[in-house]
Amino acid sequence: MEWINHIAEDYAQQFSSPLDEILQELETDTRAQHPQAHMLSGSLQGQLLQMISQLVQPKYILEIGTFTGFSALCLAKGLQEEGQLHTIEIRSEDARKAQFYFEKAGLQNKIKMHVGDARSIIPELDFEWDLVFIDADKTGYIDYYELTLPRLKQGGLIIADNVLFHGQVLESNISGKSAKAIHAFNEHVSADSRSSQVMLTVRDGLLFIKKL
Repeated sequence: MEWINHIAEDYAQQFSSPLDEILQELETDTRAQHPQAHMLSGSLQGQLLQMISQLVQPKYILEIGTFTGFSALCLAKGLQEEGQLHTIEIRSEDARKAQFYFEKAGLQNKIKMHVGDARSIIPELDFEWDLVFIDADKTGYIDYYELTLPRLKQGGLIIADNVLFHGQVLESNISGKSAKAIHAFNEHVSADSRSSQVMLTVRDGLLFIKKL
């Protein structure tokens, strides 16, 4: 199913602020060189993440799924002066690419890269999170939610990406492994009395989850 309306997305981008030069370079580089470039958040979603972070003004951000670092750079723009963003990536090659751009942006002291399995790394990070962004393997979303929610401050925000999963969750018979996992995650969060949620149909779907 073709879920994203590219004509509408291009129109929205036309009336949204442009990315800075480093983000533009990273987006171009990823789209030209990476075989899974479709995983990139992209300009419009990046601007949304940046604005949300600037509104929240978090001290500590956790990102699960760095990819090439685009979303981390967007989210870092809202950090408090003494704040830090911790990002986790299981693929070492993508982590190296992201670290290169973190250093190029002069943010190597504000963005901390962790390479490995997020399920093992998250419990070792002793922070109270203001903002969490989940954009990793879809079968792990419920685990990541349950690992992070107890360490999220009251009123803090979790943003989960790809919650429409290419429109596959809208099918009457959801068949794909990742689509099934995302639908189960959406149901899991919806039934959780510890949080409130709103789902946006931006790009591939974003679920905003506020801890009560």
